Amino acid sequence: MIARTRLLAISRAMSTSTRSSTCPLSQFSACEISDALIKLGSPNGGHIPDVHMLSPISPVKICAPAYTVQMVLTSDKSAPKLSSHFVDTATPGSVVVVDAPPQAKNAVWGGLMTAGAQARGAVGVIISGRCRDLAEHRAANFPVFARGHSTVGQSPFVRPSGVNVTLTIHPEDAGDGPDAFAPVTVTPGDWIVADEDGVVCVPVDMVDKVVELAKKGQEIDAKCMADIKAGKGIQASFKEHRGK
Repeated sequence: MIARTRLLAISRAMSTSTRSSTCPLSQFSACEISDALIKLGSPNGGHIPDVHMLSPISPVKICAPAYTVQMVLTSDKSAPKLSSHFVDTATPGSVVVVDAPPQAKNAVWGGLMTAGAQARGAVGVIISGRCRDLAEHRAANFPVFARGHSTVGQSPFVRPSGVNVTLTIHPEDAGDGPDAFAPVTVTPGDWIVADEDGVVCVPVDMVDKVVELAKKGQEIDAKCMADIKAGKGIQASFKEHRGK
């Protein structure tokens, strides 16, 4: 069961406008946010690896709470079935986060889904999997981040099994053992920040701490950049401002 404080934080996140001017993390890049999460003890910096911006053509940034979707293989008869299309129940102001089976080579998102998501006020989609209809997403100027694209759709390969459920997104070819890159857990309402560098998930109850550390990191990096441009060595700049 999610703690009461986390439920309240999720409720606030889902009701907050996700325009870049009001998103609490929007002043930072995905890289700066990952750095802050690493300092807070995250094993992966919140980074969802292998997911890249495919639409639009020009750089875009998403900062919004997650509306999650779990896909399963069609052969999985034990997984629940949805009574509504998952796009039809998307939360206004949210970013749709889809986790597809890693072995699936088909798309789980297409142009019609982008049209439906826009009609419901979703601000973008993050896909641990593939999409298709790239031209339609780009024409709609809808942000789509995915691991790749395909020419074939969902049926008969996969189907949605759950919405607003906790996702565990595993990296591709992460390997095993202590050096394996840790999977990322995405809980409904967690903040997703995505830009041209990649996608980061910030647990909703860590936002304030991340903002505080990311701000400090931003200020330190600005000092390092000024010194380095002035001719000071990188090592000396790091030692002075980063303490190492």
